[in-house]
Amino acid sequence: MALIQTSEELTAFRERLHGERFVAVDTEFMREKTYWPQLCLVQVAGAEEARCIDPLAPGIDLEPLKDLMRDTGTLKVFHAARQDLEIFHQMLGELPRPLFDTQVAAMVCGFGEQVGYETLASKLAKARIDKTMRFTDWSRRPLSQKHLSYALSDVTHLRVVYEKLAAMLAANGRAGWLDEEMAALTDASSYETDPEDAWRRLKVRGRSQRVLAAVIELAAWREREAQARDLPRQRVMRDEAVLDIAVQNPETVETLSQVRSMSRGQAEGRYGREILESLERARARPLDSLPRPPMREDLPQGLGPIIDLLKVLLKMKCEAAGVAQKLVASSADLERIAADDRAAVPALEGWRRELFGEAALALKHGRLALAVSEDGRHVETLAVEVSDDSDDSDNSDHTDDSRAGTGTTGDGPDVGGDAAGERAGGVSVAIPVADADP
Repeated sequence: MALIQTSEELTAFRERLHGERFVAVDTEFMREKTYWPQLCLVQVAGAEEARCIDPLAPGIDLEPLKDLMRDTGTLKVFHAARQDLEIFHQMLGELPRPLFDTQVAAMVCGFGEQVGYETLASKLAKARIDKTMRFTDWSRRPLSQKHLSYALSDVTHLRVVYEKLAAMLAANGRAGWLDEEMAALTDASSYETDPEDAWRRLKVRGRSQRVLAAVIELAAWREREAQARDLPRQRVMRDEAVLDIAVQNPETVETLSQVRSMSRGQAEGRYGREILESLERARARPLDSLPRPPMREDLPQGLGPIIDLLKVLLKMKCEAAGVAQKLVASSADLERIAADDRAAVPALEGWRRELFGEAALALKHGRLALAVSEDGRHVETLAVEVSDDSDDSDNSDHTDDSRAGTGTTGDGPDVGGDAAGERAGGVSVAIPVADADP
């Protein structure tokens, strides 16, 4: 039978999976009406068999499943793993290891950004996934054979998808890239919910320190209440209400009841009392103990063209390497790189720096140029010779002067006035003479 509903069946299944090189894993859960995700079904596929595990079955002991997730000798393969990992972190107090996320692997291998499982199953496993049951209420019992077949398809084809992607990573030498991504994905701190940090979910940019103090206390109270009652935080109090109350900062039940987001009944009840206590704590907090409200940093003047060029370079590098742009750098990352060579962004670390970051810094400092090809159909990069008094001159690359009509900077040849080697904001944009205005 495809569905495991007893501890004995689960124990036997776990024993059969001992020594497996990898298992494919997926979960079905519900969280529309709860704070914590409610695990409704777990699908696991080994090399020879696949089963659905019913965590809602009366009396079932999930320890064998937990043991499998903790088994460092068996790779756990997921697709778009973050929500699944959140569930297992809650269940285990730790994260499954080692891990392979096929969505991330596909982005590294050139399948685009956040590619869906159906696409990968079609392209790599030649399988068609029926998603007509994706909105099923998986907490309802009994589950039909159609439900179980649908659920199992999420792991049976995942085995083939994994094998194909693993082979591609081995062939293109990017297995190390994925290892970096999996290390970040299995950072336990990103799955821990601290009520004291709940305010960061709210739009508080530009608020005063005093309002921020109130938001911090109210958001922490709401988070603790949502966790304790297992309710979505918006059911406890909507974001707009948190901000309204923080701005108005009422001190009495009467003034709290006058806030647009509160009814008199709420203000006079337990919620009202606890809200006023939270605001009292906020007023008692020294302002110098508060975190700074997040502010959008104003970019130095003149960086706009540099950012635009970095976007072009990112597109070129990612298309050439067959890697999703989103995986390498965001627009915010490019802004920070344009403003600061030592920006703490992923694009300047690890494999991303090798793929894009070094070239981005070279472009920014005039050691690399973007040029339109002679046929006018694409953009290409050119090394640029930088004069001795420029920054990092000892590391400058040299232009290939054999390319006729290519503009250079510094000591390079003069090939035609403003059309070649035009410099703006420290970035050299080489334009072929043939394409320049006469």
